[in-house]
Amino acid sequence: MAQIDTLPPLRDVIAKHELSARKALGQNFLLDLNLTSRIARSSGALEGVHVIEIGPGPGGLTRAILAAGAAHVTAIEMDERCLPALAEIADYYPGRLTVHRGDALKHDLAALANGQRTRIIANLPYNVASPLIISWLQTEPWPPYYESITVMVQREYAERLVATPLERKDYGRLSILTGWRAEASILFNVPPTAFVPQPRVMSSVVQLRPRGTPEICRMKTLERITQAAFGQRRKMLRQSLKALGCDVQLLLSKAALSPEARAEEIDISGFVRLANTFDQL
Repeated sequence: MAQIDTLPPLRDVIAKHELSARKALGQNFLLDLNLTSRIARSSGALEGVHVIEIGPGPGGLTRAILAAGAAHVTAIEMDERCLPALAEIADYYPGRLTVHRGDALKHDLAALANGQRTRIIANLPYNVASPLIISWLQTEPWPPYYESITVMVQREYAERLVATPLERKDYGRLSILTGWRAEASILFNVPPTAFVPQPRVMSSVVQLRPRGTPEICRMKTLERITQAAFGQRRKMLRQSLKALGCDVQLLLSKAALSPEARAEEIDISGFVRLANTFDQL
């Protein structure tokens, strides 16, 4: 295991503070500092960068980010048991770590970024990964306050984030929202054995880089269109889009889409056309 600092090994930190992972909080601790360092490095050079980290737990990834040269880390942790361990890291890196206790979904991350060069890096708790990522993609105004998102999630969820119509099983509303506003890629996979306790699924580190100028479209309309289309994904669009309460034949005609097509066959540009046409009608 690489020695990234002179703080105690994570196993010792966990034992000292009695930090057994809680399933209710979606916790799975990463103890391998080689792996946490790889995650930190995968976001790119960190010198001069402000990092927002969600769910640092005992601070393995936090230490790796700071050791990699991040100017400052703002961490949001819900579990108060982890705060003393994080305080030790803050003492070791004076003035470079700020910890907020609470629910990341209730924090204004744009305000925490405060106009700084900001990246989001995290081993996301499984139970909040989806709502967090969706909220980051829904950020207004766009481009957002962050340069990139580099996070660990369940492999299955990562595949949905990056899917295209070529991977129809995984392609859906999440894929469209992600691909519309960001370039998403799976960087590498992480086996269950890397965690304590071991989850039952493979994990992946995924990166999202915001598109500077995504195709013009109203977010709420795109979400409404994709909800209708994928709500009955096995049906043709002429049937599934009836939930919109409009003239579906006219909508599809003006959007230059076949009534016989299914949602999983339509690319992001096609859904953007559908949303814009719906608003025009």
